[in-house]
Amino acid sequence: MSITGENFIGNIRGSKGKDSFQASDPAGNVLMPERFIYATETEFEQALKLAQNAFVNYKNTSTKQRAEFLEAIADEIMALDELLIARAVAESGLPVGRITGERGRTCGQLKMFAQLLRDGWYVDARIDTAQPERAPLPKSDIRRMLIPIGPIAVYGASNFPLAFSTAGGDTASALAAGCPVIVKAHPSHPGTSELISSAIIKAAQRTQMPEGVFSALNLTNDQSVKLVQHPVIKAVGFTGSRKVGMILYTAAVNRAEPIPVYAEMSAINPVILMEEALKVKGEAIAKGLAGSVTMGAGQFCTNPGLVILIESEASKAFLNHFVQHLSATEPATMLNRNICESYGKGLEAAKKINGVRVLAQGSKAADGNRNEARPMAFTVSAEDFLSNKELTEEVFGPATLFVLTKDTVQLHQVLNQLDGQLTATVHAGPADKNNLIPIIDIITQKAGRVIYNGFPTGVEVCHSMQHGGPFPSTTDGRSTSVGTAAIYRFLRPVSYQDIPDELLPEALQNSNPLSILRLIDGAWKTDLIP
Repeated sequence: MSITGENFIGNIRGSKGKDSFQASDPAGNVLMPERFIYATETEFEQALKLAQNAFVNYKNTSTKQRAEFLEAIADEIMALDELLIARAVAESGLPVGRITGERGRTCGQLKMFAQLLRDGWYVDARIDTAQPERAPLPKSDIRRMLIPIGPIAVYGASNFPLAFSTAGGDTASALAAGCPVIVKAHPSHPGTSELISSAIIKAAQRTQMPEGVFSALNLTNDQSVKLVQHPVIKAVGFTGSRKVGMILYTAAVNRAEPIPVYAEMSAINPVILMEEALKVKGEAIAKGLAGSVTMGAGQFCTNPGLVILIESEASKAFLNHFVQHLSATEPATMLNRNICESYGKGLEAAKKINGVRVLAQGSKAADGNRNEARPMAFTVSAEDFLSNKELTEEVFGPATLFVLTKDTVQLHQVLNQLDGQLTATVHAGPADKNNLIPIIDIITQKAGRVIYNGFPTGVEVCHSMQHGGPFPSTTDGRSTSVGTAAIYRFLRPVSYQDIPDELLPEALQNSNPLSILRLIDGAWKTDLIP
Protein backbone atom coordinates (compact mmCIF):
# COMPACT_ATOMS: atom_id res chain seq x y z
CA MET A 1 0.00 0.00 0.00
CA SER A 2 1.45 3.35 -1.03
CA ILE A 3 0.94 6.73 0.64
CA THR A 4 -0.98 9.02 -1.75
CA GLY A 5 -1.51 12.19 0.30
CA GLU A 6 -5.22 12.18 -0.47
CA ASN A 7 -8.16 13.08 1.76
CA PHE A 8 -10.83 10.59 2.80
CA ILE A 9 -14.24 12.05 2.01
CA GLY A 10 -16.40 9.23 3.24
CA ASN A 11 -15.41 6.15 1.24
CA ILE A 12 -13.91 8.22 -1.59
CA ARG A 13 -10.37 9.61 -1.76
CA GLY A 14 -9.99 13.19 -2.91
CA SER A 15 -7.01 15.27 -4.00
CA LYS A 16 -8.44 18.19 -5.95
CA GLY A 17 -6.64 20.85 -3.92
CA LYS A 18 -3.68 22.83 -5.25
CA ASP A 19 -1.89 23.44 -1.95
CA SER A 20 0.01 20.75 -0.08
CA PHE A 21 2.56 20.01 2.62
CA GLN A 22 5.12 17.30 3.37
CA ALA A 23 5.75 15.21 6.46
CA SER A 24 9.15 15.39 8.11
CA ASP A 25 11.43 12.73 9.56
CA PRO A 26 12.43 14.45 12.84
CA ALA A 27 15.38 12.15 13.51
CA GLY A 28 16.87 12.77 10.09
CA ASN A 29 15.52 16.31 9.90
CA VAL A 30 14.49 15.77 6.27
CA LEU A 31 11.22 16.10 4.41
CA MET A 32 9.56 12.89 3.31
CA PRO A 33 8.74 12.57 -0.41
CA GLU A 34 4.91 12.43 -0.44
CA ARG A 35 2.85 15.57 -0.77
CA PHE A 36 -0.34 15.76 1.30
CA ILE A 37 -3.10 17.72 -0.37
CA TYR A 38 -5.20 20.18 1.62
CA ALA A 39 -8.91 19.58 1.17
CA THR A 40 -10.77 21.97 -1.09
CA GLU A 41 -13.84 23.80 0.18
CA THR A 42 -15.99 21.47 -1.92
CA GLU A 43 -14.37 18.38 -0.40
CA PHE A 44 -14.67 19.92 3.07
CA GLU A 45 -18.40 20.53 2.65
CA GLN A 46 -18.91 17.13 1.06
CA ALA A 47 -17.39 15.35 4.06
CA LEU A 48 -19.66 17.29 6.41
CA LYS A 49 -22.74 16.56 4.30
CA LEU A 50 -21.88 12.86 4.26
CA ALA A 51 -21.45 12.86 8.05
CA GLN A 52 -24.80 14.59 8.49
CA ASN A 53 -26.53 12.04 6.25
CA ALA A 54 -24.72 9.11 7.84
CA PHE A 55 -25.89 10.14 11.32
CA VAL A 56 -29.51 9.54 10.35
CA ASN A 57 -28.80 5.82 9.95
CA TYR A 58 -25.71 5.32 12.11
CA LYS A 59 -27.38 6.51 15.33
CA ASN A 60 -29.97 3.76 14.82
CA THR A 61 -27.52 0.92 14.24
CA SER A 62 -27.60 -1.72 16.93
CA THR A 63 -24.95 -1.87 19.60
CA LYS A 64 -23.95 -5.25 18.14
CA GLN A 65 -23.39 -3.71 14.70
CA ARG A 66 -21.29 -0.88 16.11
CA ALA A 67 -19.28 -3.33 18.21
CA GLU A 68 -18.48 -5.36 15.10
CA PHE A 69 -17.44 -2.16 13.32
CA LEU A 70 -14.99 -1.22 16.09
CA GLU A 71 -13.54 -4.72 16.18
CA ALA A 72 -13.15 -4.65 12.41
CA ILE A 73 -11.19 -1.39 12.69
CA ALA A 74 -8.82 -3.05 15.16
CA ASP A 75 -8.39 -6.02 12.82
CA GLU A 76 -7.66 -3.78 9.82
CA ILE A 77 -5.11 -1.76 11.81
CA MET A 78 -3.29 -4.93 12.81
CA ALA A 79 -3.37 -6.07 9.16
CA LEU A 80 -1.27 -3.00 8.23
CA ASP A 81 1.51 -4.73 10.16
CA GLU A 82 5.07 -3.41 9.65
CA LEU A 83 3.99 -0.82 7.09
CA LEU A 84 2.19 1.11 9.83
CA ILE A 85 4.95 0.65 12.40
CA ALA A 86 7.68 1.82 10.03
CA ARG A 87 5.73 4.87 8.89
CA ALA A 88 4.79 5.95 12.43
CA VAL A 89 8.40 5.57 13.58
CA ALA A 90 9.67 7.61 10.63
CA GLU A 91 7.18 10.44 11.13
CA SER A 92 7.39 10.68 14.93
CA GLY A 93 10.99 9.81 15.80
CA LEU A 94 9.60 7.43 18.43
CA PRO A 95 11.19 3.97 18.79
CA VAL A 96 9.67 0.79 17.37
CA GLY A 97 8.83 -0.57 20.82
CA ARG A 98 6.87 2.53 21.76
CA ILE A 99 4.89 2.56 18.48
CA THR A 100 4.21 -1.17 18.71
CA GLY A 101 2.87 -0.72 22.23
CA GLU A 102 0.77 2.24 21.14
CA ARG A 103 -0.75 0.18 18.33
CA GLY A 104 -1.74 -2.42 20.91
CA ARG A 105 -3.31 0.24 23.09
CA THR A 106 -5.22 1.69 20.13
CA CYS A 107 -6.67 -1.67 19.16
CA GLY A 108 -7.29 -2.56 22.78
CA GLN A 109 -9.41 0.50 23.43
CA LEU A 110 -11.41 -0.13 20.25
CA LYS A 111 -12.19 -3.62 21.53
CA MET A 112 -12.93 -2.28 25.01
CA PHE A 113 -15.61 0.01 23.58
CA ALA A 114 -16.96 -2.89 21.52
CA GLN A 115 -17.46 -4.85 24.73
CA LEU A 116 -19.08 -1.84 26.37
CA LEU A 117 -21.57 -1.73 23.51
CA ARG A 118 -22.37 -5.41 23.92
CA ASP A 119 -22.87 -4.97 27.66
CA GLY A 120 -25.20 -2.05 26.95
CA TRP A 121 -25.38 -0.54 30.44
CA TYR A 122 -23.68 2.68 29.29
CA VAL A 123 -27.03 4.05 28.01
CA ASP A 124 -28.04 4.57 31.66
CA ALA A 125 -31.62 3.40 31.12
CA ARG A 126 -33.97 4.69 33.84
CA ILE A 127 -37.63 3.77 33.97
CA ASP A 128 -40.38 5.06 36.26
CA THR A 129 -43.58 3.22 35.48
CA ALA A 130 -46.95 4.90 35.44
CA GLN A 131 -49.16 5.19 38.54
CA PRO A 132 -52.55 6.12 37.07
CA GLU A 133 -54.31 5.75 40.42
CA ARG A 134 -51.96 8.08 42.30
CA ALA A 135 -53.69 10.93 44.12
CA PRO A 136 -54.08 13.81 43.85
CA LEU A 137 -52.52 13.52 40.37
CA PRO A 138 -51.72 10.40 38.33
CA LYS A 139 -48.06 9.71 37.50
CA SER A 140 -46.96 9.36 33.88
CA ASP A 141 -44.73 6.60 32.54
CA ILE A 142 -41.31 8.25 32.11
CA ARG A 143 -38.25 6.54 30.64
CA ARG A 144 -34.81 8.08 30.16
CA MET A 145 -31.65 7.05 28.33
CA LEU A 146 -28.61 8.49 26.58
CA ILE A 147 -28.57 8.96 22.81
CA PRO A 148 -25.82 10.08 20.35
CA ILE A 149 -25.48 13.82 19.75
CA GLY A 150 -24.32 13.98 16.11
CA PRO A 151 -21.14 14.27 13.99
CA ILE A 152 -17.92 14.85 15.93
CA ALA A 153 -14.74 16.68 14.90
CA VAL A 154 -11.56 14.98 16.15
CA TYR A 155 -8.12 16.60 16.03
CA GLY A 156 -5.13 14.24 15.99
CA ALA A 157 -2.41 14.69 18.62
CA SER A 158 1.28 15.11 17.82
CA ASN A 159 2.61 13.03 20.73
CA PHE A 160 0.48 9.90 20.18
CA PRO A 161 0.27 9.22 16.43
CA LEU A 162 -1.94 6.19 17.05
CA ALA A 163 -3.62 6.18 20.49
CA PHE A 164 -4.74 9.85 20.49
CA SER A 165 -5.10 10.45 16.78
CA THR A 166 -7.04 9.10 13.80
CA ALA A 167 -8.35 5.91 15.44
CA GLY A 168 -7.56 6.98 19.00
CA GLY A 169 -9.76 7.31 22.04
CA ASP A 170 -11.78 10.29 20.77
CA THR A 171 -12.66 8.53 17.52
CA ALA A 172 -13.30 5.18 19.22
CA SER A 173 -15.62 6.66 21.85
CA ALA A 174 -17.49 8.82 19.33
CA LEU A 175 -18.07 5.91 16.95
CA ALA A 176 -19.13 3.75 19.89
CA ALA A 177 -21.64 6.41 20.92
CA GLY A 178 -23.22 6.31 17.45
CA CYS A 179 -21.68 9.52 16.13
CA PRO A 180 -19.94 9.91 12.75
CA VAL A 181 -16.41 11.30 12.95
CA ILE A 182 -14.44 13.77 10.85
CA VAL A 183 -10.74 13.67 11.71
CA LYS A 184 -8.40 16.58 11.10
CA ALA A 185 -5.16 14.72 10.35
CA HIS A 186 -2.14 15.97 12.29
CA PRO A 187 0.57 17.39 9.98
CA SER A 188 3.33 15.72 12.01
CA HIS A 189 2.20 12.25 10.98
CA PRO A 190 -0.12 12.50 7.95
CA GLY A 191 1.12 9.26 6.38
CA THR A 192 0.30 7.36 9.55
CA SER A 193 -3.12 8.99 9.54
CA GLU A 194 -3.69 7.97 5.93
CA LEU A 195 -2.89 4.34 6.69
CA ILE A 196 -5.19 4.29 9.71
CA SER A 197 -7.94 6.05 7.76
CA SER A 198 -7.76 3.40 5.06
CA ALA A 199 -8.18 0.75 7.76
CA ILE A 200 -11.26 2.50 9.18
CA ILE A 201 -12.86 2.84 5.74
CA LYS A 202 -12.22 -0.84 4.99
CA ALA A 203 -13.81 -1.78 8.29
CA ALA A 204 -16.81 0.47 7.61
CA GLN A 205 -17.38 -1.11 4.22
CA ARG A 206 -16.84 -4.61 5.58
CA THR A 207 -19.47 -4.10 8.28
CA GLN A 208 -21.84 -2.14 6.01
CA MET A 209 -21.73 1.12 7.90
CA PRO A 210 -23.28 4.16 6.15
CA GLU A 211 -20.92 6.15 3.97
CA GLY A 212 -19.76 9.26 5.79
CA VAL A 213 -19.52 7.55 9.17
CA PHE A 214 -15.83 8.47 8.93
CA SER A 215 -13.82 11.03 6.99
CA ALA A 216 -10.24 12.30 7.41
CA LEU A 217 -9.09 15.61 5.99
CA ASN A 218 -5.84 17.52 5.66
CA LEU A 219 -6.84 21.02 6.74
CA THR A 220 -5.23 24.44 6.93
CA ASN A 221 -5.37 26.36 10.22
CA ASP A 222 -8.31 28.40 8.95
CA GLN A 223 -10.16 25.28 7.86
CA SER A 224 -9.50 23.69 11.25
CA VAL A 225 -11.37 26.52 12.96
CA LYS A 226 -14.06 26.47 10.30
CA LEU A 227 -14.67 22.77 11.05
CA VAL A 228 -15.55 23.61 14.67
CA GLN A 229 -17.81 26.43 13.51
CA HIS A 230 -19.75 24.30 11.03
CA PRO A 231 -23.36 23.67 12.13
CA VAL A 232 -23.13 19.95 11.29
CA ILE A 233 -20.51 19.39 14.01
CA LYS A 234 -21.98 18.79 17.49
CA ALA A 235 -18.85 18.30 19.63
CA VAL A 236 -15.05 18.37 19.41
CA GLY A 237 -12.28 16.10 20.71
CA PHE A 238 -8.81 17.67 20.87
CA THR A 239 -5.40 16.91 22.38
CA GLY A 240 -2.67 19.50 22.00
CA SER A 241 -1.44 22.89 23.11
CA ARG A 242 -3.38 25.31 25.26
CA LYS A 243 -3.09 27.98 22.57
CA VAL A 244 -4.75 25.89 19.86
CA GLY A 245 -7.22 24.30 22.26
CA MET A 246 -8.49 27.70 23.34
CA ILE A 247 -8.81 28.87 19.73
CA LEU A 248 -11.09 25.92 19.01
CA TYR A 249 -12.96 26.35 22.28
CA THR A 250 -13.61 30.04 21.64
CA ALA A 251 -14.82 29.28 18.13
CA ALA A 252 -17.19 26.63 19.46
CA VAL A 253 -18.79 28.67 22.23
CA ASN A 254 -19.28 31.68 19.94
CA ARG A 255 -21.34 29.72 17.42
CA ALA A 256 -25.04 30.45 16.99
CA GLU A 257 -25.44 26.98 18.51
CA PRO A 258 -22.56 26.59 21.01
CA ILE A 259 -21.12 23.08 21.25
CA PRO A 260 -18.83 21.35 23.77
CA VAL A 261 -15.10 21.14 23.14
CA TYR A 262 -13.31 18.39 25.06
CA ALA A 263 -9.77 19.71 24.82
CA GLU A 264 -6.83 18.24 26.70
CA MET A 265 -4.26 21.01 26.82
CA SER A 266 -1.53 21.70 29.40
CA ALA A 267 -0.47 20.31 32.77
CA ILE A 268 2.66 20.13 34.93
CA ASN A 269 1.37 17.19 37.03
CA PRO A 270 2.87 17.92 40.48
CA VAL A 271 4.68 15.26 42.49
CA ILE A 272 4.83 15.70 46.28
CA LEU A 273 7.63 13.90 48.10
CA MET A 274 7.07 13.33 51.82
CA GLU A 275 9.83 12.98 54.42
CA GLU A 276 9.56 9.30 55.35
CA ALA A 277 9.32 8.22 51.72
CA LEU A 278 12.58 10.03 51.01
CA LYS A 279 14.27 8.52 54.05
CA VAL A 280 13.24 4.94 53.29
CA LYS A 281 13.36 4.80 49.49
CA GLY A 282 14.78 8.09 48.27
CA GLU A 283 17.16 6.55 45.75
CA ALA A 284 14.46 4.36 44.20
CA ILE A 285 12.13 7.35 43.91
CA ALA A 286 14.92 9.40 42.31
CA LYS A 287 15.52 6.71 39.69
CA GLY A 288 11.82 6.31 38.94
CA LEU A 289 11.24 10.04 38.75
CA ALA A 290 14.16 10.59 36.37
CA GLY A 291 12.74 7.86 34.14
CA SER A 292 9.27 9.40 34.24
CA VAL A 293 10.54 12.90 33.40
CA THR A 294 12.54 11.69 30.39
CA MET A 295 10.17 8.98 29.11
CA GLY A 296 9.34 9.59 25.45
CA ALA A 297 11.58 12.69 25.47
CA GLY A 298 9.23 14.16 28.08
CA GLN A 299 6.40 14.42 25.54
CA PHE A 300 3.70 12.78 27.64
CA CYS A 301 0.75 14.90 28.74
CA THR A 302 1.27 13.41 32.21
CA ASN A 303 4.96 14.29 32.39
CA PRO A 304 5.89 15.29 35.99
CA GLY A 305 6.96 18.87 35.40
CA LEU A 306 6.87 19.97 39.05
CA VAL A 307 8.24 18.29 42.18
CA ILE A 308 7.54 19.68 45.65
CA LEU A 309 9.47 18.69 48.77
CA ILE A 310 10.44 20.07 52.18
CA GLU A 311 14.11 20.88 52.66
CA SER A 312 15.83 18.34 54.92
CA GLU A 313 18.78 16.00 54.99
CA ALA A 314 16.63 13.35 53.33
CA SER A 315 15.64 15.72 50.52
CA LYS A 316 19.29 16.71 49.95
CA ALA A 317 20.29 13.04 49.62
CA PHE A 318 17.35 12.46 47.27
CA LEU A 319 18.35 15.35 45.01
CA ASN A 320 21.89 13.99 44.80
CA HIS A 321 20.52 10.65 43.64
CA PHE A 322 18.24 12.35 41.12
CA VAL A 323 21.14 14.35 39.68
CA GLN A 324 23.10 11.13 39.14
CA HIS A 325 20.25 9.47 37.26
CA LEU A 326 19.25 12.45 35.13
CA SER A 327 22.86 13.26 34.29
CA ALA A 328 23.27 9.76 32.87
CA THR A 329 20.34 10.22 30.46
CA GLU A 330 21.11 10.95 26.82
CA PRO A 331 19.18 13.40 24.61
CA ALA A 332 16.24 12.03 22.62
CA THR A 333 14.58 13.05 19.37
CA MET A 334 11.42 15.11 19.76
CA LEU A 335 8.31 14.83 17.61
CA ASN A 336 9.05 17.71 15.27
CA ARG A 337 11.21 20.79 14.87
CA ASN A 338 8.61 23.21 16.23
CA ILE A 339 8.23 21.24 19.46
CA CYS A 340 12.01 20.96 19.80
CA GLU A 341 12.49 24.69 19.32
CA SER A 342 9.71 25.50 21.78
CA TYR A 343 11.34 23.24 24.35
CA GLY A 344 14.66 25.06 23.94
CA LYS A 345 12.96 28.44 24.34
CA GLY A 346 11.17 27.18 27.44
CA LEU A 347 14.45 26.15 29.05
CA GLU A 348 16.10 29.48 28.29
CA ALA A 349 13.12 31.38 29.66
CA ALA A 350 13.20 29.33 32.87
CA LYS A 351 16.87 30.11 33.43
CA LYS A 352 16.12 33.83 33.42
CA ILE A 353 13.44 33.69 36.12
CA ASN A 354 14.47 35.02 39.51
CA GLY A 355 15.62 32.29 41.88
CA VAL A 356 15.64 29.45 39.34
CA ARG A 357 18.83 27.36 39.29
CA VAL A 358 19.91 24.50 37.06
CA LEU A 359 20.09 21.33 39.16
CA ALA A 360 21.06 18.77 36.52
CA GLN A 361 21.13 18.16 32.79
CA GLY A 362 21.50 15.19 30.48
CA SER A 363 24.78 13.49 29.73
CA LYS A 364 25.55 15.45 26.58
CA ALA A 365 24.40 18.36 24.47
CA ALA A 366 21.46 17.87 22.13
CA ASP A 367 22.02 17.50 18.38
CA GLY A 368 19.88 20.16 16.71
CA ASN A 369 20.10 18.34 13.39
CA ARG A 370 18.24 15.44 14.97
CA ASN A 371 15.75 17.64 16.85
CA GLU A 372 17.02 16.27 20.13
CA ALA A 373 16.06 17.45 23.60
CA ARG A 374 18.51 17.45 26.48
CA PRO A 375 16.89 16.55 29.83
CA MET A 376 16.99 19.38 32.35
CA ALA A 377 16.04 19.89 36.01
CA PHE A 378 15.79 23.17 37.92
CA THR A 379 15.33 24.19 41.55
CA VAL A 380 13.56 27.17 43.05
CA SER A 381 12.57 28.23 46.54
CA ALA A 382 8.92 28.26 47.52
CA GLU A 383 9.07 32.05 47.96
CA ASP A 384 10.30 32.61 44.41
CA PHE A 385 7.85 30.06 43.02
CA LEU A 386 4.90 31.74 44.72
CA SER A 387 5.93 35.14 43.39
CA ASN A 388 6.16 34.07 39.74
CA LYS A 389 3.08 32.61 38.04
CA GLU A 390 5.15 31.80 34.96
CA LEU A 391 6.65 28.86 36.85
CA THR A 392 3.27 27.11 36.84
CA GLU A 393 3.27 26.93 33.02
CA GLU A 394 4.17 23.77 31.14
CA VAL A 395 7.52 23.29 29.40
CA PHE A 396 6.70 20.47 27.00
CA GLY A 397 9.70 18.13 27.05
CA PRO A 398 12.05 16.27 29.42
CA ALA A 399 12.29 19.00 32.07
CA THR A 400 11.12 19.36 35.65
CA LEU A 401 11.25 21.96 38.41
CA PHE A 402 11.92 21.16 42.08
CA VAL A 403 10.23 23.55 44.51
CA LEU A 404 12.00 23.57 47.88
CA THR A 405 9.68 24.46 50.75
CA LYS A 406 10.54 25.16 54.38
CA ASP A 407 7.58 23.38 55.97
CA THR A 408 4.11 21.97 55.36
CA VAL A 409 2.58 25.45 55.46
CA GLN A 410 4.64 26.51 52.44
CA LEU A 411 3.97 23.18 50.74
CA HIS A 412 0.22 23.82 51.05
CA GLN A 413 0.69 27.36 49.70
CA VAL A 414 2.49 26.01 46.64
CA LEU A 415 -0.20 23.41 46.00
CA ASN A 416 -2.99 25.96 46.39
CA GLN A 417 -1.37 28.22 43.78
CA LEU A 418 -1.44 25.52 41.10
CA ASP A 419 -3.91 25.50 38.23
CA GLY A 420 -5.90 22.43 37.22
CA GLN A 421 -3.87 19.31 36.41
CA LEU A 422 -4.34 15.95 34.77
CA THR A 423 -2.55 14.22 37.65
CA ALA A 424 -1.12 14.84 41.09
CA THR A 425 1.19 12.33 42.79
CA VAL A 426 2.30 11.86 46.37
CA HIS A 427 5.07 9.61 47.68
CA ALA A 428 4.73 8.88 51.38
CA GLY A 429 5.33 6.36 54.13
CA PRO A 430 3.24 5.36 57.19
CA ALA A 431 4.80 8.08 59.37
CA ASP A 432 3.61 10.72 56.86
CA LYS A 433 -0.04 9.78 57.33
CA ASN A 434 -1.06 12.71 59.55
CA ASN A 435 0.30 15.20 57.03
CA LEU A 436 -1.34 13.51 54.05
CA ILE A 437 -5.01 14.27 54.67
CA PRO A 438 -4.83 18.02 53.88
CA ILE A 439 -2.51 17.36 50.94
CA ILE A 440 -4.84 14.76 49.43
CA ASP A 441 -7.73 17.16 49.94
CA ILE A 442 -5.95 19.96 48.06
CA ILE A 443 -4.71 17.87 45.14
CA THR A 444 -8.07 16.16 44.72
CA GLN A 445 -9.49 19.61 43.95
CA LYS A 446 -6.63 20.32 41.54
CA ALA A 447 -6.32 17.10 39.50
CA GLY A 448 -8.33 14.44 37.71
CA ARG A 449 -6.15 11.52 38.85
CA VAL A 450 -4.44 11.26 42.24
CA ILE A 451 -1.55 8.78 42.46
CA TYR A 452 0.05 7.27 45.56
CA ASN A 453 3.65 6.03 45.49
CA GLY A 454 3.80 5.83 41.71
CA PHE A 455 4.50 8.01 38.70
CA PRO A 456 1.99 9.76 36.42
CA THR A 457 3.39 8.68 33.05
CA GLY A 458 1.48 5.69 31.79
CA VAL A 459 -2.31 5.94 31.56
CA GLU A 460 -4.11 2.63 31.97
CA VAL A 461 -6.99 2.16 29.52
CA CYS A 462 -9.76 0.82 31.76
CA HIS A 463 -13.28 1.56 32.96
CA SER A 464 -12.19 3.57 36.02
CA MET A 465 -9.52 5.75 34.40
CA GLN A 466 -9.95 9.53 34.58
CA HIS A 467 -7.83 11.40 32.05
CA GLY A 468 -8.94 14.97 32.35
CA GLY A 469 -8.91 17.60 35.06
CA PRO A 470 -9.82 21.19 35.92
CA PHE A 471 -8.87 23.98 33.53
CA PRO A 472 -6.35 24.45 31.90
CA SER A 473 -5.51 20.75 31.84
CA THR A 474 -8.80 20.36 29.98
CA THR A 475 -11.71 22.57 29.00
CA ASP A 476 -14.14 20.31 30.87
CA GLY A 477 -12.89 18.58 34.01
CA ARG A 478 -16.11 16.57 34.25
CA SER A 479 -15.05 14.39 31.32
CA THR A 480 -12.32 11.91 30.46
CA SER A 481 -10.62 11.10 27.15
CA VAL A 482 -9.44 7.66 28.31
CA GLY A 483 -11.56 4.74 29.53
CA THR A 484 -15.14 3.79 28.81
CA ALA A 485 -16.52 6.92 30.49
CA ALA A 486 -15.16 8.82 27.47
CA ILE A 487 -18.31 7.79 25.60
CA TYR A 488 -20.43 10.14 27.70
CA ARG A 489 -18.90 13.16 25.99
CA PHE A 490 -20.84 12.29 22.85
CA LEU A 491 -24.21 11.31 24.32
CA ARG A 492 -27.12 13.32 25.68
CA PRO A 493 -30.13 12.32 27.81
CA VAL A 494 -33.69 12.12 26.50
CA SER A 495 -36.83 11.28 28.47
CA TYR A 496 -39.78 9.52 26.79
CA GLN A 497 -43.09 10.23 28.50
CA ASP A 498 -46.10 7.97 27.94
CA ILE A 499 -44.63 6.68 24.65
CA PRO A 500 -46.14 3.36 23.44
CA ASP A 501 -43.80 0.44 24.08
CA GLU A 502 -43.37 -0.44 20.41
CA LEU A 503 -42.14 3.11 19.67
CA LEU A 504 -39.50 3.14 22.41
CA PRO A 505 -35.80 2.38 21.88
CA GLU A 506 -35.01 -1.24 22.71
CA ALA A 507 -33.15 -0.22 25.86
CA LEU A 508 -36.39 1.12 27.34
CA GLN A 509 -38.89 -1.47 26.11
CA ASN A 510 -40.80 -3.59 28.62
CA SER A 511 -39.29 -6.86 27.39
CA ASN A 512 -35.71 -5.57 27.79
CA PRO A 513 -34.58 -7.21 24.52
CA LEU A 514 -30.98 -6.10 25.14
CA SER A 515 -30.96 -7.76 28.60
CA ILE A 516 -29.23 -4.73 30.12
CA LEU A 517 -29.19 -3.42 33.66
CA ARG A 518 -31.81 -0.70 34.11
CA LEU A 519 -33.02 1.49 36.97
CA ILE A 520 -36.68 0.48 37.30
CA ASP A 521 -38.73 2.35 39.87
CA GLY A 522 -35.59 3.13 41.84
CA ALA A 523 -33.98 -0.33 41.78
CA TRP A 524 -31.25 -1.58 39.41
CA LYS A 525 -32.36 -4.82 37.73
CA THR A 526 -32.52 -6.66 34.42
CA ASP A 527 -36.17 -7.61 34.91
CA LEU A 528 -38.90 -7.41 32.32
CA ILE A 529 -41.76 -4.99 32.95
CA PRO A 530 -45.17 -6.70 32.95
